[in-house]
Amino acid sequence: MAALSRRSFLARSSVAAGGVMALGAAACSGDDGDGDGATGDGAVGDTSAQAFDPTDWASVRDQFPLDPEVAHFAAFVLAAHPRPVAEAVERHRAGLDADTHAYLASTEQDADAAVRDAAAEYLGGTPAEVGLTDSTTMGLGLLYGGLRVRPDQEVLTTEHDFFSTHQAWALRSAASGTAVRRVRLYDDPAAATVDEIVGRLVAGVTPATRVVAITWVHSGTGVKLPVRAIADALAPLSDGRSPDDAILLCVDGVHGLGAEATPVSDLGCDFLVAGTHKWLFGPRGTGIVWGRASAWPVVSPAVPAFEPSSFGEWSAGLPPAPTDGLRFTPGGYHSFEHRWALAEAFRFHLDIGRDQVAARTAAQATRLKAGLAETAGVRRVTPAAEELSAGIVCFDVDGQDPPAVVAALAGQGIATSVTPYADAHVRAGPSIVTTPVQVDALVAAVAAIARR
Repeated sequence: MAALSRRSFLARSSVAAGGVMALGAAACSGDDGDGDGATGDGAVGDTSAQAFDPTDWASVRDQFPLDPEVAHFAAFVLAAHPRPVAEAVERHRAGLDADTHAYLASTEQDADAAVRDAAAEYLGGTPAEVGLTDSTTMGLGLLYGGLRVRPDQEVLTTEHDFFSTHQAWALRSAASGTAVRRVRLYDDPAAATVDEIVGRLVAGVTPATRVVAITWVHSGTGVKLPVRAIADALAPLSDGRSPDDAILLCVDGVHGLGAEATPVSDLGCDFLVAGTHKWLFGPRGTGIVWGRASAWPVVSPAVPAFEPSSFGEWSAGLPPAPTDGLRFTPGGYHSFEHRWALAEAFRFHLDIGRDQVAARTAAQATRLKAGLAETAGVRRVTPAAEELSAGIVCFDVDGQDPPAVVAALAGQGIATSVTPYADAHVRAGPSIVTTPVQVDALVAAVAAIARR
């Protein structure tokens, strides 16, 4: 019997989808009212914009409808959509609005597959290793709530992780009594070293440690953890352990994905969770959980998946098969026009080049760190070394609260943010939507604020 899926349920009662598919093709061709609602250079729908040249940073910036009067150093918090993503969102929205039933039946399975194919090309690995979620927080909650950890085992995380990691494990601990410990990896982030970070983490591992949960780039300090070195240091500690006792390395990767060149599959971790609406500039409300194929079976999904084999098992009265990315993906109805446009976000970065994006980001971040280090009255929090930092640069201005500094910069057309931690800092994120000239202007503006 053929596998039963939501698609087949819908198709059984669906009208022919040809008219909707034709509507989608018209949207692709530009017959959907291009030109309306343009808000600035490069705004979506602005037919005067030149064709996208992924080798030209001005052309890359032109793909975003961002206000050209603002230097967008907080764009990574919740990203604007570049033109290919926005057009895909609108194309799918138009199809769903014209005939939701027919468009969903004809599109969902292939569109989901296209997202996973593009994600696998970007992340490394296979499409089945990719689960789709709505955010980093959702992914962490589902993963950490579903990892099988026995009562005699424990979880090791760090003092530097964000609310989502800490609270996901706090909720798990409250529900099941799972033991969770934290270690501090550095005392002064600007002076942190690879040896210090790896050494402190490894020293916290015990024979009971089943999960090590870390964050690739700390959003409160800008410190980038050496994930590959951590994975290599943990590997010998798992030698001789049974598969059910081996250490699982899990990573909140949201501030590395889209800013770093290393493919996720090369990091050496077992799972990586990330929202794709930050440095990847993907559709708002999208995210991924990547898991190594051999690691996925240790996860128990919390939400039934709307994928063909799961429906087939349900129909036949069979138990669920082992988990993979497809089975981990929560079922139900989603903001499909955004989810399906995620393929274009991965392709946008692949067209530019993962290495080129990372180099552009790192060069501006290095320029910013160097400028701040030479500015009187300013303390740089983020390490200077590229091996320990990515796009986020954190700093303090003597005698001034971070929110006041962020407000003063905003008054000059420079968007930054405040780190969402008890120990707050000013945070700036150079990226593919900023320029070296804007970096210099940011340094000059901070210097002027520091002189007040």
